[in-house]
Amino acid sequence: MIILPANKELILFDGVCNLCNTSIKYVIKHDKQNRFVFAALQSDIGKSVIEEHGIDTTKIDSILLHTPNNKIYYKSTAALKIASKLGFPISIMSIFLIVPSFIRNWVYDFIAKNRYKWFGKKESCMIPTPELSSKFLD
Repeated sequence: MIILPANKELILFDGVCNLCNTSIKYVIKHDKQNRFVFAALQSDIGKSVIEEHGIDTTKIDSILLHTPNNKIYYKSTAALKIASKLGFPISIMSIFLIVPSFIRNWVYDFIAKNRYKWFGKKESCMIPTPELSSKFLD
């Protein structure tokens, strides 16, 4: 079982996706309560969480939220739960949690399927700056 730092939630993201990397930078900038730590899905920690929870990466390959109580949220639910903790105005987006997940995930999957085409892809995972390295696991 993955042991997270006290009172932290782990955001796993596609480390080679430009959209995902930009989103992670946004979360870091707006995470005023310092709630989140990060790791790429491709990292050892990412692979460990995927294996531990039996996640099919052919169906879920872009964002996961791993909570201290070992619960996993994915796709639109993960994104909206993260947004809910970032403060106003982005936290307002959590209202979309009332929309059934099959509808939210249809939109999410459409964007995820096209993210490399629309936003590009890196050759390797993002390497955090020394100032941000404490926020990244692995």
